[in-house]
Amino acid sequence: MQAYEYSAIPAPARADKNRALKTSGERFGATLAAVMNRMAAEGWEYLRADVLPCEERSGLTSRTTVWHNLLIFRRPLSESDGEMALLPEVPAPMTANDAMEAEEPGANSVPSFLAATKPGAAPRLSTHSEAGPTPRLGPATPEA
Repeated sequence: MQAYEYSAIPAPARADKNRALKTSGERFGATLAAVMNRMAAEGWEYLRADVLPCEERSGLTSRTTVWHNLLIFRRPLSESDGEMALLPEVPAPMTANDAMEAEEPGANSVPSFLAATKPGAAPRLSTHSEAGPTPRLGPATPEA
């Protein structure tokens, strides 16, 4: 099976100036053809045009959806690139057995975060640090 690499670029929003072309449609078509010819010279094959949503910030707290016109291109991967680009190696998630094996050799078979709990009880998680009492906040006093 042939593997492909894809590229998505924004479609031109404005036509380039060209006095030889009379209408705006002709100028826009020439601008689009120039973009497509540049990509073809780099080995990219035009696949399709898509309109996709993108959520952007609007002001300080609100968000709005903006729609972008994209040109999608593809080119075949070489055999050496195909293996690397298709599926990057992702480490498998760590299981409880892996956590126990990562502990010190010869240590208790229970992971350290569960060692202080009773069997069948959920581990207790503390939200306070054990560094000392929490400092009290109050009005600032000038240093003398």
